[in-house]
Order: sequence, then C-alpha cells, then structure tokens
Amino acid sequence: MAEQMSVDSVPPTAPASTGVHYDFQDAQSGDLGALAAIADAMKSDSLADRLESLKRLGVLALAMGEERTREELVPFLDESIDDEDELLLSLAEVLGDFVQYVGGPKYAYVLLRPLENLAAAEETVVREKASYTSIFCASAVESINKLVDVMDQPQVEEYLIPSIARLSSGEWFTSRSSAAGLYAAAYGKVTDAIQSKLRAGYDALCKDETPMIRRAAAANLEALVGRIEKDHVVSFAIPNFRRLAGDDQDSVRLLTVEPLVAITKRLDTDECRNLLGDSVQRLCGDKSWRVRYMVADHFVAVATNVKDRGLQEELVNVAIALMHDNEAEVRGAICTQLDGLADLAAPDAIVTRLQGPLQELVDDPSQHVRATLAKHIGSLCRVFGKDGTIEHLLPLLLRLLKDTFPDVRLNIISKLDVVDRVVGIDSLSQSLLPAIVELAEDKQWRVRLAIIEYVPLIASQLGVHFFDEQLSNLCMSWLGDPVYSIREAATTNLKKLTEVFGVDWARSTIIPKILAMATHPNYLYRMTTIFAITTIAPSVTPEIVRDLILPSLEGLVNDPIPNIRFNVAKSMEPLTAALRRSPDTAPLEGSVIRPTLARLEEDSDPDVRFFAHRSLLAIDSAASQASVTA
Repeated sequence: MAEQMSVDSVPPTAPASTGVHYDFQDAQSGDLGALAAIADAMKSDSLADRLESLKRLGVLALAMGEERTREELVPFLDESIDDEDELLLSLAEVLGDFVQYVGGPKYAYVLLRPLENLAAAEETVVREKASYTSIFCASAVESINKLVDVMDQPQVEEYLIPSIARLSSGEWFTSRSSAAGLYAAAYGKVTDAIQSKLRAGYDALCKDETPMIRRAAAANLEALVGRIEKDHVVSFAIPNFRRLAGDDQDSVRLLTVEPLVAITKRLDTDECRNLLGDSVQRLCGDKSWRVRYMVADHFVAVATNVKDRGLQEELVNVAIALMHDNEAEVRGAICTQLDGLADLAAPDAIVTRLQGPLQELVDDPSQHVRATLAKHIGSLCRVFGKDGTIEHLLPLLLRLLKDTFPDVRLNIISKLDVVDRVVGIDSLSQSLLPAIVELAEDKQWRVRLAIIEYVPLIASQLGVHFFDEQLSNLCMSWLGDPVYSIREAATTNLKKLTEVFGVDWARSTIIPKILAMATHPNYLYRMTTIFAITTIAPSVTPEIVRDLILPSLEGLVNDPIPNIRFNVAKSMEPLTAALRRSPDTAPLEGSVIRPTLARLEEDSDPDVRFFAHRSLLAIDSAASQASVTA
C-alpha cells in the first residue's frame, strides 16, 4: 500500500535516506514538490523528518482528497507504524483530529484501526499520555474517544465495539489497559444488550490478574459510573469498587477514591450508609500513605456526598486523625479541606474538636504543611464566629505570620480579607497589624524585604482608609532604609500601590511626600526621590509628570553630588515617554527635557555627560520609531 501512495504522480524530491533535508515551506500553498517531500519524508530514516511530515499530514490529505486519504493515506499510516515512541505519540494525536480529512463523521470509523494498533503499542509514553478521564489512558485512547463523539450508534456498534473486544482480550497488558479507557465513551451509544456485554467486559478488567490492568480499570471507573443506570451503580459499580478498594496493590486502591465520589453522588442517604460505609472507613485508615493522601485530598467531596449525618460525624474524627498522620503530604492534603470540613458537624462541636489539631499543625515540622494551613485556616473564621476567631484563631494566625518560611507569611496575608469580614478591621489592626509592623522593622533586611512585597496585597484587601492611617508612613520610611534593596523594593511598592488605589490617591498622598525628600540634606534621600518618581511615572498621568515631577527634577540638575545629576539624566528617558502620552504635555520634550539634557552634556563630571548623551540618543531613537509607526 505504501508503494501506491503518491501526490498527483509527482516523484519525490529526494530519496529517503539519512541526512536528506526536506523543505516543507511551500507545502501550505499546495506546491506539488513540497507535498511530495512530505510523502517521502514519512519514509525517511530521520526521526526529525518523519515528525515534521506528521505535522504537515493535513496538508497532504487535502491535496490527495478525502477518498484517496481513506483508501491510501490511512492504510499507509497504519502499515508504517514503527517503534519510535515519540513518533507514535505524535501520530496518535494527529489521527484524533483527522476526521475532516477522511470525509467527516460518516467515515470516522476508518481511523479506528490505526488508533487501535496504537492503543496496543508497548511504548509507555504513548499509552500514558493524559486523556479526558485518566492519566493512564493512551493518547490513542484519547483520540478514539474524540472519534466516538462524532460517530453514530450504528458505527459504534459495528466498528468500535469489536475494537474494544479485541483490545480487552489482547495478549499484552498494554491493549487491555487501553481498552479500559474506551468503555465509558461507547456505553451511551449502544443498545441495552451491548451495554450488558460492556459491563461484563469491564468486570473482567477489574478482576484481571495484572495490576496495571486493574489500575486502568480503577482510573476509568469514575467516567463509567456517570454513564450507567442507577440500578447498575448498585449491581455493577459498587461491587467492582469494593473489589478494587480492597486490592493488594496500593497503586490500585488510591485510584478508587474518585470513583467513590462519583458513586456516592448517585446514591441516597440510606444506600450510602449501608453500601459504602465500611469501604469509606477502610480507605480512610488505609495502611498506605498514598491512599490516605488521596482520601484527604478528596475528603470533603466524599464526606458531603455520603449524606448520612451520623457517618459524617464519624468522618470528622477520621479527618482529625489525618491531621495527626505520620506523613506530611497527608497532613497538608487534609488542611486543604478545612472549609468544607467545618460543615460536617455542628459549629460548636467543630470549634471544640479542631482547636487541638490546629495548635499542633501551626508548629508542624513541615513548612509545606504550615504553608497549606496558613492558606486555608482563614476559612474557619465563619464557623468560629467573631468571638471564637478572636479567642482561638487570631493567636494562631499571629504565630503563622511570624513563621520563618516566607510562603507561610504570604499565605496568611493573602487571606486577611477573609478574617476582616468576620472580626472587623478594628480587631484585625489591634492583633495582626502590630506583628506586621514589627516584621517591617526587623533588624534582618531580608525580613523587611518580604513584608514590603506583601504590602500591596494587604492594601488591596483592607482598603485605602486603613492604609492611609496605618501603613502609609511605614511605606515612606522604607525609602530611607540604609539597605539599597529595601529602598529599591519600596519604590516598586509605591508603583503597585498607585495601581491599586489610583492616580488621584497617588497625587494627593504619596507623590508630595516623595518630592519633599528632594531637598533632604542626605543625598541618599535625594537619590531615592529620583528612583521613586522614575518608577511610578508610567503609572501616573502626563499632567502629574508636568506639574509635580519635572519641577522637582529640574531643581536636582544642579545638585553638588554627581551621582544625583547623572541619575537625573537617566530619569529623563522614562519621563519623556510619559509626557508623549498626551498632546498637551508632549511639547515639553523640546522645551524642558532636551534643554536639560543639553546642559548635563556640558557637565564637569564625565559620568554625567555620558548618561545625558545616552538619554538623548534613546529619546531620539524612540521618536524615530514612533514616526515610522505613525
């Protein structure tokens, strides 16, 4: 079949051999030589050429037409399957989007055979590409499921069901593993009789002696549960879930948690209690930490869907046990469930039962656990109430805010708005603000730097009034810090605050304070003034630059310190860009900026002359580019 495929009888441009270069540039326009090159490159010894040819396969198919694509190209691809895993992966992806080239949904079945062969491939990279429902499904399975979406019932029954049967009974575990990913897509498009056979086939996969097959069956059971009828959830899904949940391989058991969530959604309260209660308890106490991790990560979904209040009360005790788990990953996972966990029992009971575990988690030896706790502990405020939060949670938040790990502090600060809604800004400022201020004045400059980076986040959550009263002076004090990194971060901080609170706020609140430092006797303050106004210039209006910033800089042109003067020269470039944003301020480039730089070009200090000249060149270059664009 491969010998029969050609492109309008145009011969290949070069023989298929190692080292031959194929030019694909003209393929998109339909150039026959380039199309022939694609066909020839598919047989090349070079993997790179074959991969490139697969990317252009749609162009070749369009040139050949739908009929020849079905009769020649697809069989050629099927017969040309080799053992290069990267090539197989690419081919599987391409065929999933190839329906339009074979004649539309009517002929989608044509693509099943090569995809079936790919689904049985031994290369794990092909089989284990993430699909719609499980990371263990093959890329080929994903593509077949795409085909099923456009196939009608007769096509599914005539072509897909036999394909599933062949894969399910394949000798190699690879084909049976891939088959598990096809049952759900096919189930809703066949008759009751065939659905019965599909359930029987899936049941066999759940009992397969090979752990890899049982893993695939567990991974895909969730999707199948969503397709089957309620009666079969009880008679088919639950028995298989129990079997897989009791498997001797933890890699199988951990994949049963998501099917459990899907099953509980389909059952009522009594059914959940009677049919699943024991299984849920066993999974929660599994000897494998990986299984317990999966339970913890899906804990609220499982507990909410079981619906039985008595069982949910018992599961709260299970959650508390998971908070004391030996593995940090498990403790971290259950911390992500704190919000939903609070709804599983009466508020008073939750407050009482969680106090002890939370105290221990705040001092957990794992920084990952503490960071996760810090991110989610604020959600408990609504359950603890104002008084309970002030009494029990705020002390914990305060300890987390002083944690040595920066992610812990960041996560606490990022959730302050949640705490604020419950306890109010007054209580929050009295309890946590002193800690923030203490950290902002810490003798270790790296601690101060961390707090500076959090300030815009705090400001956005707590509002402009709170900021002006409590944090404004603190932010300005950082501009005079003896450490350069702190001063630099402080200028960036002011820019972010301008973006948060707006230009009007900046004009009336921070810009006057910045400009006041331009006359400070300490040259570091004057230097910081230049850095700050240069940094915030892009975030303010051209009018502010004209009315407030430029006059202050003009006063620094004659500063006795050369470093001040050459930084004035450097600042002229961003200020010019800001002025050009408005036709009213653009003329200042010629009347103020350029004359100022011309004066600095005549300065006695060589560095000042250098930076003044460089700024003029940059301004000229920007002006030339703007005129070309216009």
